[in-house]
Amino acid sequence: MRRFLDGLYGLGAVLGALCTVGVLVAVLAGIVAREAGWNIPGTDAYAGYFMAAAGFLALASTFKHGEHIRVTLILNSLAPAGGRRLDIFALAVGVLLAAAFAWYSVKLAHDSWEFNDVSTSNDATPLWIPQISMALGTLLFFIALVDELIRRIRGHAAPSSQQVHE
Repeated sequence: MRRFLDGLYGLGAVLGALCTVGVLVAVLAGIVAREAGWNIPGTDAYAGYFMAAAGFLALASTFKHGEHIRVTLILNSLAPAGGRRLDIFALAVGVLLAAAFAWYSVKLAHDSWEFNDVSTSNDATPLWIPQISMALGTLLFFIALVDELIRRIRGHAAPSSQQVHE
């Protein structure tokens, strides 16, 4: 199961990286088109879609590699047992918030598909297409938080960027 989950988080990171390349391609296409006097509709919108997708898809991998900002001032000032309880509590609250975020992200994409909602820019992209990446990214993040909560309850330490890179 561990290999599957780590692969899932890695896949999200790879997709996020590809979306970062998508931002570059969209921006460059817009620049080249303007210089050549062409009109490629939606390049600005697609750059924005790719940027949002890159951020959401990389959430889980970034979290599991200990790269999210983590304020440990209070945790470090407590006794180990108290710090562990507070950490588990914070992760449980994070799981609840991530569950709500994932639920509403999936609902948003579904509603956009159901009502045939399109972007207001001149490309009229069906909005469910870029919203899928947000829904997928928030689902992956929810899974990563549940995974980490279970690991912490079992006594594993929090991931840190030094542990992962060594």
